[in-house]
Amino acid sequence: MAKGRVTKDEWTAAALRALARGGLAAVAVDVLARELAVSRGSFYWHFENREALLVAALEAWERHATAEVITAVRDEDDPWTRARMLFAVALGSEEIAGLEPALVAHTAHPAVAEVVARVTRTRLDFLAEIFGGLGFGPGEARHRALAGYAAYLGWLELRRTAPDTAPEVLPRGPGAEAALDHLVTMILTPPPPPRTPGPVPPPA
Repeated sequence: MAKGRVTKDEWTAAALRALARGGLAAVAVDVLARELAVSRGSFYWHFENREALLVAALEAWERHATAEVITAVRDEDDPWTRARMLFAVALGSEEIAGLEPALVAHTAHPAVAEVVARVTRTRLDFLAEIFGGLGFGPGEARHRALAGYAAYLGWLELRRTAPDTAPEVLPRGPGAEAALDHLVTMILTPPPPPRTPGPVPPPA
C-alpha cells in the first residue's frame, strides 16, 4: 500500500542503498519508488530527474561520511585520542554496507568522480592534520595520511569481498577490536631513529 509523501532524505538514502547493492544501474526511480512504497510521481516533488537524485545522494554521503565525522573528531582535544577516534569511527559500523567500494568502482561517472575526488582530498588533508598534531613533519604527515587512507579503503574492500576469510574486518567480527587497534597502533607509531653506521671493518 502506498504511503504518504516521503522526504528528500529518504529518497537519497534509498538511492545510496541501491548504489551499494548494484551500482549506478540500480539507482532507478521506479525501483526506489517501490522500495519506499510511493508512486513515481512522489519523486518529482524533490527532484527534476534521476541525475538530480544521484547528485543529491552523493552530496548527502559527503556530508554524513566526511564533513560530520571531521567536525565530531575535531571536538576531541587530545591529539592521540583524536587520531584513534578517527579510525574507530571510520572503520566502525557502516551506515550503508559496501557503499564506499561501490562509489570508488563507479568513478567513470562524472558526478561520482567529482564528489569522490573532493572527499578524498578533504580526508587526506584532515589525516595529514591529524598526524601533524601528533608531531610529524609535513612530509611524514602526508605519507602517513596516504598510508592510513589506503588502509581504510582496503579494510572496507576486504569487508565487502572476504568477510569469511578475514572476519576481523567486520565491525563486530571475532578479533575485530584487536585487529583495529593493531592497525591504528601501526599507523600512529613513530618511525625508529635512524641507525648510526658502525665503523667500517678493515679490508681482509
